[in-house]
Amino acid sequence: MKELSLNILDIAENSAKANATFIEIGITEAEDTLVLTIADDGCGMSAETVESVINPFFTTRTTRKVGLGIPLLKLAAEQTGGELDIKSKMASDTDAEHGTVVRALFYKNHVDCTPLGDVAQTLITLIQGHPDIDFVFVHKKGDKSVALDTRELRVVLEDVPLHTYEVIMWIKDNLEEQYQSF
Repeated sequence: MKELSLNILDIAENSAKANATFIEIGITEAEDTLVLTIADDGCGMSAETVESVINPFFTTRTTRKVGLGIPLLKLAAEQTGGELDIKSKMASDTDAEHGTVVRALFYKNHVDCTPLGDVAQTLITLIQGHPDIDFVFVHKKGDKSVALDTRELRVVLEDVPLHTYEVIMWIKDNLEEQYQSF
């Protein structure tokens, strides 16, 4: 994928398909590293499935025989000297917390580091497509941060759906304003 924001979209869509009701997207940038974390409370994956998802010829889809999202993210991270880690707990195996956490480490100064892309538009797409899922987004760089929590929006908006045009435009403007001072 040409931008990490597209990887975020792909993984979050997988979380939605896994019946997640909460998806947390975190980006933490240091001087020379970028850590991307996507966590959900979906149904989780077995240990065998976690091992298999890095294989491009593994997919749970019936419409095609390959699944490139996770393998491409792993490749992008490893090309910079970084790594990909996936942890998952199946809902059927535990009464406690379940879901999946995907964490990718990138070395930003490496010539092969994939650009971050338009994360704000990715969030808008996710919220518009999945208005019933709660999203928490935090992008940190030094002492600056950009954040959005749809749970807070729901409290203020009461019965107004998140995917209405006015709410989506407010989210877009809010994120753009935060990124301007980033």
